Amino acid sequence: MPETAPKGLTRLAFGGDYNPEQWPESVWEEDVRLMREAGVTMVSVGIFSWALLEPAPGEYDFGWLDRIIGLLHANGIRVDLGTPTVAPPAWFYRAHPEALPVTADGTRYEFGSRGAICHSNAAYRAASAEITTRLAERYGDHPALALWHVFNEYGVPVSACYCDSCAAHFRRWLTTAYATVDGVNSAWGTAFWGQRYADLDQINPPRLTPTAVNPAQALDYRRFADATMRENFVAQRDILHRLSPGVPVTTNFMAALSQCDSVDYWAWGREVDLVTNDHYLITDGRRTHVNLAMAADLTRSVAGGAPWLLLEHSTSGVNWQPRNPAKAPGQMARNSLSHVARGSDGAMFFQWRQSRRGAEKFHSAMLPHGGTETRVWREVVRLGAAVDSLSPVRGTRTEADVAVLWDWQSWWAQNLAWRPSEDHDPRERADTFYEALFDRHLTVDFAHPEADLSAYPLVVVPALYLMTEAAGENLKRYVENGGTLVVSYFSGIVDEHDAVHEGACPGALRDVLGLTVEEFSPLLAGERVRVTGPGGAELTGDVWTEFVVPRGAETVWTYAEGLTAGRPAVTRHRLGGGTAWYVSTRLDARGVDTLLGRAAQDAGIAPRAELPYDVEVVRRRGESGSYLFAVNHTGADIKVPLTADGTELLTGERAEGGLAVPAGAVRVVRLDG
Repeated sequence: MPETAPKGLTRLAFGGDYNPEQWPESVWEEDVRLMREAGVTMVSVGIFSWALLEPAPGEYDFGWLDRIIGLLHANGIRVDLGTPTVAPPAWFYRAHPEALPVTADGTRYEFGSRGAICHSNAAYRAASAEITTRLAERYGDHPALALWHVFNEYGVPVSACYCDSCAAHFRRWLTTAYATVDGVNSAWGTAFWGQRYADLDQINPPRLTPTAVNPAQALDYRRFADATMRENFVAQRDILHRLSPGVPVTTNFMAALSQCDSVDYWAWGREVDLVTNDHYLITDGRRTHVNLAMAADLTRSVAGGAPWLLLEHSTSGVNWQPRNPAKAPGQMARNSLSHVARGSDGAMFFQWRQSRRGAEKFHSAMLPHGGTETRVWREVVRLGAAVDSLSPVRGTRTEADVAVLWDWQSWWAQNLAWRPSEDHDPRERADTFYEALFDRHLTVDFAHPEADLSAYPLVVVPALYLMTEAAGENLKRYVENGGTLVVSYFSGIVDEHDAVHEGACPGALRDVLGLTVEEFSPLLAGERVRVTGPGGAELTGDVWTEFVVPRGAETVWTYAEGLTAGRPAVTRHRLGGGTAWYVSTRLDARGVDTLLGRAAQDAGIAPRAELPYDVEVVRRRGESGSYLFAVNHTGADIKVPLTADGTELLTGERAEGGLAVPAGAVRVVRLDG
C-alpha cells in the first residue's frame, strides 16, 4: 500500500508554495534562513516550472532545481515536489495548438494564462508522462522528498473541452459506459425531440445549440470531463509510484462548494494517496469561518475521515475577487487552526514570498513585499510556533456528530437547463443547513448517498435532486434501523440518467418519507409563504412549495397561504425504529434551525446551549490521546466547559474544570486519561 503521510515529516506540515525561479539565487539563502525562523517544515516546489525544466523539446535543465532542493534539505525542510503539468511551455503549444481547449461555442483558448489544457490531447498526455518520468528518475529517492504534487487544482479554470479529439474520446467513453448506441439512446431518452442516434460516430459533445441541449447528454459530458482529468492524474501517479516507491502522491483539491463545481471529489478521493485541499475565504459578506469549517469537513469526508492536508490558503487578502479585504489580526491563526481541528495535519499557504510580477502579485504571502517588518510576517512566525506545539495531534481523527449527504453529480444534474425554478440553488441549501448545524455546535461529516450511515444519529439531505434507487434504499434502511433523517425539497427526483423515477415524486424517497408530491409549485421572485405548526409557531419559506400528500407521514407544519394553503409543508414519518422529516419549501435560517431542533430531539442529540455563538469546539482522537480545539471567533473572552481536565498545548497551562479562551484566540487541550 502507498504511504499516506508526507515521507520523513514527523511534525505537522507548515510552509507554502515556494517559487524560487521567480527570484535571483542570491535571495535563496535568505529565504531558507527566514523559513527556519518561521518554523517552516515543508514547501511545495516546481508546480509551474515546466518551461524552465524543459526549455526546448527534449532539452532538460535540472541544475537550479538540484540546488534549491539541496539547500532546503541541508536546512531540514521537506519538499512537496510538483509535476509541472498544469503549465505546458509556449514551445509545446506552438508545436501542438490543438492541445489548447475549445469552449462549447467553438472558441479556442490561447496560451498566456494557466490550466489551458485539452485533457484528451495525445501530445499533452505524452509530454506530461515524459516530464513526470524525468522528474521521478532524478528525484524519486532524494532524501528531501516528502510528497509528489501532480498538476495544480484540476478543474480550475478549465475542466471540459469540446474539440474533435474530445468528441472521439467521448465516444470511446460512451462505448465503455453503455456498450452500444442503443444503450446510449435508452439512457439519454433520445426519443424526445427526435434525437435518436443510429451510430456512436454521430454523437458529439454538447456544443452550442439553439435551445436546451439533451440534459442526460450534458450530464454524461460532465462525468466524461471529470473522468478524463482523472485519467491524466492516474497516469502520472502510476509513473511516480513505479519510479519513486514509498513517496505518497497527491493533487491539490478545491473541495469547497464556493470554489469548484466541476470535479467529483468522491471519485478523486479514492485515487490520491493523501487528500490535500486549497481553501480561500469568499468575501461575500457571509461568515467566512463557517464556509471554512464546511470546506474542511467536506475535505476530511472525501478522505474517508483520515487526516488530510491543507496545501494552500492565504495569510491575508487574495487578489482575484471583486473586493479583497485583509484578514484581521489573529484571523490567519484562527483560519489555520480551524483546518487543523477539522482534520488537517498541517497548514500550508500560497505562497512563501509575495511575487513582484504576474497575475497574483497582490495576493498575500508568508513573506510580504514589506518583508519581516510587517504584521503578516510577525503573525506567520507566531503561527509557526503554534503549529509546532500541536504536533502531537498528527495522525488523529476528527470526531463528527452528524452527517450531511452531498453528491457532486446530483449538483451537476440540478444545475442543467430548464428546471422548475432557477432560484433553487443546491449550494445555498447545503450552506444554510450546514450553518444551522454549525451554530448548534455539531461537527459534520459529509457522506455519499450510498455510504454506510449507521454511525450517525442524524442525517441531513439539503439537496439531492439526483438519487439512485440504491441510495433511496440506503436511506430507508438507515431510518428503519433507528436513524433520524431530514430531507429538503426537490430531492430524490431523478435517477443517474436524469430520468424522473417511475411513479409519483419523490421516487427514490417516497417510501422512507411516507408521502408523495402531486405537483411542484415554485414561487415567483420575492414571494414568501407562511407555514404554521405546533402551538401556532410560524415559519417562513420562499422559492418553492409543493402539493404534498401524506401516505403514512404526519403533518407537522401546514401552509397558511398561497396555492398550497392547508397542505402539509413539513412532515414527519415514523418508519421502523427511526423517523424521517421532509420540508417542502425553502425555509429561512430560523426555520431550518427550528426544524433541525425537532429532528435532533428525535435523534437524541442534546442541545449544547452552554457553548457561545461563533465558538467552534471540535475534538480529535487517536493513539496519542484526545484533543479538544476551541476557536473563539468573537470579540469577548469565553470559557468552554470540559468533560475532563487537561493540558493546553499552545500555552502549556493546565485546564481544570473549564477552558478559558481569549477573544479571537484558539486553545487546544490534550485531555487527561
